Order: sequence, then structure tokens, then C-alpha cells
Amino acid sequence: MKIEHVHFYVEDAKTWRDWFVNILGFEIVENYLLPPNPPNKERKQESHTYTEVVKSDSIYFVISSPILSTSPVAEFLQHHPPGVADVTFSIVNIEQVFTQAQNYGTEILQPIYEYQQNGIYYKSGKIKAWGSLSHTLIETEKIKAQHNSPTTSSLLTSIDHIVLNVTAGDLDKAVAWYEKILNFQPQQMFNIQTEYSALHSRVMISQDGKVQLPINQPITPNSQIQEFLDFNQGAGIQHIALRSPNLIHTISQFRDRNLSFLAVPQTYYSQLVNRPGFPLSNSEINAIAQQQILVDWQENKSDALLLQIFTQPIFGKPTFFFEFIERRNLAKGFGEGNFRALFEAIEREQMKRGSLH
Repeated sequence: MKIEHVHFYVEDAKTWRDWFVNILGFEIVENYLLPPNPPNKERKQESHTYTEVVKSDSIYFVISSPILSTSPVAEFLQHHPPGVADVTFSIVNIEQVFTQAQNYGTEILQPIYEYQQNGIYYKSGKIKAWGSLSHTLIETEKIKAQHNSPTTSSLLTSIDHIVLNVTAGDLDKAVAWYEKILNFQPQQMFNIQTEYSALHSRVMISQDGKVQLPINQPITPNSQIQEFLDFNQGAGIQHIALRSPNLIHTISQFRDRNLSFLAVPQTYYSQLVNRPGFPLSNSEINAIAQQQILVDWQENKSDALLLQIFTQPIFGKPTFFFEFIERRNLAKGFGEGNFRALFEAIEREQMKRGSLH
């Protein structure tokens, strides 16, 4: 399994295409082959929806905005702020997944259909996931070339993980759904609590280990997860983590382009250096602190470093944001220290907005 692309629904696709290009260093893709509409669809997508595609190395984002009120993007934006509407997966056996989905009572948004592009046969279909999120599924007779080695000029090389927020009480149901339908397996569990609020999180991973999907639910009414759900008007994708081969350099570039990040207090770094097994030189921790990057490691494997940083919400409301991540020396999973630091950083933003007391 791999993430083929992520589909954003926005008010102006050209504006966001330019944002990805000018701020994050993406390239415009002119000839990206999206699954065509099934033959029984009378109205072509182009007539009511405008779409752009951008890429950075193996990351592909599809960005659509409405031309007419009949566009599915227009309907989405009537109920939700701009954000992720669909995550498309390449899978091995689409019939098996659809059988499991139907047996589980999942709504089929688009039945399986076959088509041909550039001499390659594909099968595609779409199922409803959580909230207004859907998953388009694509099976192909040929495995597309994987981008295993990063392009030297790319600041961002791959999607590391995608995070889903669900309503209180739905975490176990969502975990079971991804297990039953798409054969994800639980990997890690987090229960984060401060004096202000709390969340529960389960990290799901695809059977082949290539796709990671943390799922969060709020535990307290003032939780940042609940704030997301309120502003998003339901479950949805909270953030996407994009991998960088050199996070310090990447974030320096992004700050020069006026990208806004969650602030990290300098006390975080003074506490960090006192942790057992602190693995960084003075010059490197100074560079990391200057860029306000979070650092985590396992004390018995301190060379496996996890570096992470989080943007402010990009669409104005406190909903969707990006994470940028660097995994050194095959660092796996998600550091609990970084998870808690992120939680506390978002709490500070909630306090500024007056939604956390």
C-alpha cells in the first residue's frame, strides 16, 4: 500500500497551487493522471470543478475548487472549512477491500470500475471513511516506480504520516474500521494529559509498514481535538507530516518565506539537554533551538533521532496544519516527548484564541 495522492478541497485552487510552489517548494504537475469519472457519470468533473496538481519528490497533492455550485467541492465547503477531502491509496486487491467494506456496512461512494491510461489497466473505486473524508482506492496491473531516493533539490521528499481526528467515543470504532477494511494494525498508543486538557491517540500502520495513520479523540470538552472537530464540523484530517532529509535547512528556508510555525519556549531546550542520553552537539542544539524544532530519542538508542516541527493552521481556522519531520538513523514511531510538546504548543495557541481556560 502507498499513498497515491491527497486531495484538498479549497476555495481557489490556483492560489493554493502557488502557495505550495512559492512557500513549500513544490512543482506544478501538468500531466498527472487522475482516475477518470466512471462511464455512468453524465457530467464531467472539468465542467464544475477546477483542479491543479503539485508535487515534491514522491508527494502528490491534488487541489480542487468549485466552478459551479454543482461541484462536490462547493458542497464540501458549505459544511467544512477548506481541507483534506480524500486520501487515495494504491492497493493490491481492490475487490477484497470492497467486499470487506460492504460486509462492514461501509458506504460505497463509487463502485469499482476499470479503465486504461497510457496502456496500463487500472481499477478504481471510492469508499466513505470518517466524517466527510473518503478513500479513493486504485489497483494497477503494474507497480509504479517508487521514489526511494530523495531528489537532492527537494526540501520535502515523502508523506511520513497522516493524522485523523474523530469525535469522542469513536476512537475504538475508527481503529476497528481501519483494521477490518484496510488491514491496518495498531502500532503505538498515547494518552496525553495536562492540567488543562487531554487526548487519546492510536497509531495505525499498514500491513506492509509503508503508511502510518495516527487517530486522535478528545477526552476533555476543551481539548484541542474537540476544538478542531468544532471548527471542522466533524471528523477529518488534522495534519499531514512531510519528511525532510535536512530539517534545519528546510525550516530555515520556510521561515525565510514567512511560513508561520507553532512557537516552542526556550525552556524546552534547557530541559532537553538534561535528559539522559542527550545526543546533540552544542552547535546543533543551538541551530535546532533557533528554528524551534522538537527533538526526541530513545534513551537506549540515542542516535535514532526524531526531529519535528508544526505549522500554524494554514487555512485560517484552527483546523488543518502541516508537520515537517526528519528521522535520523532509522528512527521509528512517534516520540512521546514530541507528542506532548506539540500538545502543549497547541494549548498555548488555544489560550491566545480564548478557547482554553
